[in-house]
Amino acid sequence: MTTPLRQTDWTVVDEGWGRKAADFATLSEPSNCREYVTMHHALGVGAGDRLIDLACGSGLAIEFASLRGASCAGIDASARLIAVAKHRNPGADVRVGDMQALPWEDASFDVVTSFRGVWGTTPGALDEIYRVLKPGGRVGFTVWGHIKKSPGAWALAPFRMATTAKLENQAAMVSLGRPGVGEDLLARSGFVGIERISVPFAWEYADPEMFARTLASTGPAYEAMLNVGEAAFLEGAIKEARPHVLDGLPLRALIDVVGYLARKESS
Repeated sequence: MTTPLRQTDWTVVDEGWGRKAADFATLSEPSNCREYVTMHHALGVGAGDRLIDLACGSGLAIEFASLRGASCAGIDASARLIAVAKHRNPGADVRVGDMQALPWEDASFDVVTSFRGVWGTTPGALDEIYRVLKPGGRVGFTVWGHIKKSPGAWALAPFRMATTAKLENQAAMVSLGRPGVGEDLLARSGFVGIERISVPFAWEYADPEMFARTLASTGPAYEAMLNVGEAAFLEGAIKEARPHVLDGLPLRALIDVVGYLARKESS
C-alpha cells in the first residue's frame, strides 16, 4: 500500500474552509444530516457517552450527538468554523487545533467520530483517536467512496478546476475509501472489530445558482478558485448543474460515502 501523505501545516485549512463559514454552516453542512444520523445510530451514541468529533467544522454533528445525550467535544483547524460550532454548542469543549496532535489526555472519550475529516493524508489522526479513546471505546468515521460510479458525481466535477498538484493531493486524501485501505490503517493503529458500511448521502440544492454558492463555501472549491478565479468557478458550477434540473424538484446528487466502525480493545 502507498504510504499516505501527511498534511504538515494544518493552520492553512482556515483559508479555504473558513472564508465562507456562515454559508458552509447553513447551506452545505445540513446535507450531511443523513451521514450524522447513520453513524451515531451505528455507534449507539447515547446518555453517558463522552464523545469527540474530529474536523468538527461548524459543529452540527456535535449538536446531533448532544441531542442523543452525549457530552461532547470537538476540534477543527478552522477558527472561523469553530466560532460557529461554539455558537451552536455553548456547553461543548470545542477547540481550534490539529487532529493529529489532540490536546486531550489519554483515555478521555467513549466515542470518537469524524465525518469526511480523516483522510489518507492525515494518518496520524488514527493513532491519536486510539490514544484518547477509553478501553472498549468506539470509533466511527466516514470517507468518500467510489465517486466516479456515483449518480451525483457531477456535483464534484467543479473541483477539477484546481491545479494538477491540488488534484493529486485530493486523490491521496480520498484513498481511504478504497476497499481494504481504511481497514488496514485502522488495524495498524490497533483497532479491532473493524467494519465497513455504506452510508446514505445526498446533496440537495434549490437551483444551479444555489448549488454554485454552496459549493463555493468548501475547501476544495477554494483550491479551484485559486486557479481559475471565483467568477469562473461559479459559472462553471452553474453550467455543470443545469442539465440535472428536474421541473419542480430540487437538484439532487447521490454520492457514495463509506463508513468505518471499530473499537479499542478492553483492558
